[in-house]
Amino acid sequence: MIDTTKFIGGNTERVLAFGAHPDDLDFGAAGTIAAFTAAGVEVQYCIMTDGDAGGFDDRDPAETAALRHQEQKQAASKVGVQTVHFLGERDGFLEVNQEVLRKVVRLIRQVKPTIVMAMHPERNWDRIQRSHPDHLACGEAVTRAIYPAVENPFAYPELLRDEGLDAYKVPWLWLYGAPKERENGFVDITDFFDQKMDALRSHFTQHPDVEAMERFVVQQCTANAQRADFADEKLAEAFHLVAVNADDTIAGF
Repeated sequence: MIDTTKFIGGNTERVLAFGAHPDDLDFGAAGTIAAFTAAGVEVQYCIMTDGDAGGFDDRDPAETAALRHQEQKQAASKVGVQTVHFLGERDGFLEVNQEVLRKVVRLIRQVKPTIVMAMHPERNWDRIQRSHPDHLACGEAVTRAIYPAVENPFAYPELLRDEGLDAYKVPWLWLYGAPKERENGFVDITDFFDQKMDALRSHFTQHPDVEAMERFVVQQCTANAQRADFADEKLAEAFHLVAVNADDTIAGF
């Protein structure tokens, strides 16, 4: 297990957090993000689809997308995030293609984050709802972009030629929504849990039963804390931490 406390309040300068849909980050990582921002770390969001196929009301998809943009901005502000990027892909149609990869590479080179967060690219058979095809595509696209494209100056050379975006080596990748056997880092979010819940409540189009949603989140965060052997009554979020460019990393290995 990796000690996550060294990242929060440590040498982390910026975090760039990707989600497939508005609300994905709030379910998976908002407590941790609140901990980062409280420690003075800059966090930016990137939502890859507009969420136009989500919700339970009979409304036009374009109206749904506009509402979900507003919801996500409001939710982000609840945990100290001021910048939210939207890639504008269609909900349910996110693909790992060159157009999407280029957008991801461009944004990572712009932000130069210490940590990139994304959804896990492996299917979770314990709870298949975590493995929406867009979730898997989010994880695969971000992972594939980080290595090798983001750090390869010959990948998408127009980004350097036209925009001055140099190759950049990402130190860490944190994946959320992982299969349990992959989770190797837990963050105590007890002090930030209320902010996480406030962020989740911002997504009013997505919760026909708010109380059921809240019970589920408490149950999941309690179980995470127990698996991490935290003290009783603690709440935690779980991640698969991957060192992309560690001290012992050499070119191509």
